[in-house]
Amino acid sequence: MSDIIELCLTIDADSHCMKASQLLATQTDLPQARIKDAMQKGAVWLVRGNGRKRLRRASKPLQPGDQLLLNYNARLLEQSVPAPHLIHDAQEYSIWFKPYGLYCQGSRWGDFASINRWVEVHLPELLGCPQRPVFIVHRLDRATTGLILLCHGKKSAQLFSTLFREGGIDKRYQAIVHGDFSTHPQNHEVNLDVDGKSARSLFSHVEHRQGYSLVDVTLVTGRKHQIRQHLSALGHPIAGDRLYGGHSVNAENRDLQLQSVSLEFVCPISGTGQRFTVADKQRLQLFPD
Repeated sequence: MSDIIELCLTIDADSHCMKASQLLATQTDLPQARIKDAMQKGAVWLVRGNGRKRLRRASKPLQPGDQLLLNYNARLLEQSVPAPHLIHDAQEYSIWFKPYGLYCQGSRWGDFASINRWVEVHLPELLGCPQRPVFIVHRLDRATTGLILLCHGKKSAQLFSTLFREGGIDKRYQAIVHGDFSTHPQNHEVNLDVDGKSARSLFSHVEHRQGYSLVDVTLVTGRKHQIRQHLSALGHPIAGDRLYGGHSVNAENRDLQLQSVSLEFVCPISGTGQRFTVADKQRLQLFPD
């Protein structure tokens, strides 16, 4: 049995009465139970006309001309999913603490390890409420922990997306970096392009111990991996950063020490000011002596 299977199957007049799990099982060495598990985890897609969406129910009726796409990776589908922690529920949006290892979006190989799918599945049991749609309006790297805002309607998603894009949300981070960052002035500004786009960050020293520093971070722009690239360029790579940290960091047996610690904004729905911070017990701590 292969650990990785990519299959495209076109439904014809003879096969449209069969269940998707049966059809895919006949074309692979996978039992139906494993196919159904892959469906629930978002690894099977239904293409109908110009539409394409994940197929989660084996019993969904099929039509001639439909296509089933199976993107099966046993290692990915068997990974454990850390649970996020609900900080605040405002109906139209919610604030969560995202742990290390949880993605902010799925891929063609599945979406069960993403925070939006986790919340979509588990929020009803957490709050005893009907299932809500979940929209991602900003992202954290898989390795970054901390606060993330999720929206539960198209209108709120549009409003918050605009707020993020126009800089209406004050986002603060903290990072544990290599070296003594106190040699830099407070609110040390870095203007360094990221992937050809202008990027600006502000860094302030908080504490130093045993060759590491805790640093406050303010993002003025929000490019992918901006904080990690800017700190690496300063000669203070983030502890545990296996991508931008160089050989010494690559040898560390640590998760990335970067966290989104606060979100502050005027709610575009209610017009009220809101500020959310990470609880002290969940904050980054400099490594023990």
